[in-house]
Amino acid sequence: MALPFDLRSLSVFLAVVDHGGFSAAARSLHLAQSAVSQTIANLEHRLDLALFHRHERRITLTTEGEALVGHARDLLARADAAHLAMRELNELVKGELRIGIPSMLGSYYFPPLLMGFKARHPGIRLTVVEAGARRLQRLIADGELDLGVVIDDGASRHLTRQPLAREEMVVCVPRDHPLADRSGITPEAFFAEPLVVFQDGYFHREFIDALARETSADAQVAFESNLIPLTKAIVRQGFGITTFLRRVVEEPELAAVSFDPPAWLSLSLAWKEGAYLSRAERAFVDFALAHR
Repeated sequence: MALPFDLRSLSVFLAVVDHGGFSAAARSLHLAQSAVSQTIANLEHRLDLALFHRHERRITLTTEGEALVGHARDLLARADAAHLAMRELNELVKGELRIGIPSMLGSYYFPPLLMGFKARHPGIRLTVVEAGARRLQRLIADGELDLGVVIDDGASRHLTRQPLAREEMVVCVPRDHPLADRSGITPEAFFAEPLVVFQDGYFHREFIDALARETSADAQVAFESNLIPLTKAIVRQGFGITTFLRRVVEEPELAAVSFDPPAWLSLSLAWKEGAYLSRAERAFVDFALAHR
């Protein structure tokens, strides 16, 4: 349905109201008086209403004209606000970004990246969701998250991905554990120990389960916990060992030992296949890839 007016005609209408006449309005708008008069005449024709009483030396608003003033001011204010919002988004002054990060990366890899991006774009609001890798993939695919970090494997092939990092999974043991001084730990030696593992749905657990299948080993699960501080406390107290990304193990009471052969994970920044990336989202992708 076509509207009987546009923003330009409403702007001219208000100029006539505010300046008390066609001549003064024309001067304020840098238009010819005839152009202003014609714009008002066209507006009245489209509305099928008289907006002004035209007297010999002055004009006054009709009842209908008075009713239009408030609506016109509101519409123009909203249009200005919309224009400002679009300009701010275009210049990355404002915006919102929903990012999903696996637990280990959220605590040990991403904080400097997120803070660096926030410092560069302080007006963009960041919402960070920490969850298991597979749940994050579903949230991205369903459009509930704009971006997320995923394990680059067969289960993430339905997402658009950009390689972000290659991280080593290592065995985490107490510093005084017999395995701590080895140059490498075989899967068989790893599975001979009681293990502290994440629950299903986390790549930590999937990594251990896949390694067990490859070596036909039976995992001796002593504890299940998705809480990294708790898992590390259990390992420090000698109740089991686990596997983490190498950077997670960097503390005096724990040792990080490579698997034999070493185990690496490819991590990618991902978004929904075919999804349009906003300016804020594209800015984060570019920033993350530049600082990987």
